[in-house]
Amino acid sequence: QVQLVESGGGLVQPGGSLRLSCAASGFTFSTAAMSWYRQAPGKPRDLVARITSTGDFTSYADSVKGRFTISRDNAKNPVYLQMNSLHFEDTAVYYCNTWHWRYGDCWGQGTQVTVSS
Repeated sequence: QVQLVESGGGLVQPGGSLRLSCAASGFTFSTAAMSWYRQAPGKPRDLVARITSTGDFTSYADSVKGRFTISRDNAKNPVYLQMNSLHFEDTAVYYCNTWHWRYGDCWGQGTQVTVSS
């Protein structure tokens, strides 16, 4: 069974940084593309960043380009989201995501990121 466990969220001031981690298990991590999504209150869940299985290619939402970096360690199975220059609008619950041939879209429980002064 696919398990995704996010960590690293918290309260940070505008302009600050956080690094989110997603521990993955229950599937062949090194062959799976991984994504980070976020959902603010009253808004839909939006794609933030995606990384291919090898880590060779990444893509980002326009709102986070140049500030966020997605990465992965295929030897240890985590995927990371480094978030710099955080804005108030980055406040949301952040979710780790992958698609599995048997289970479809798989999600973690989410980690709260709050940007506030």
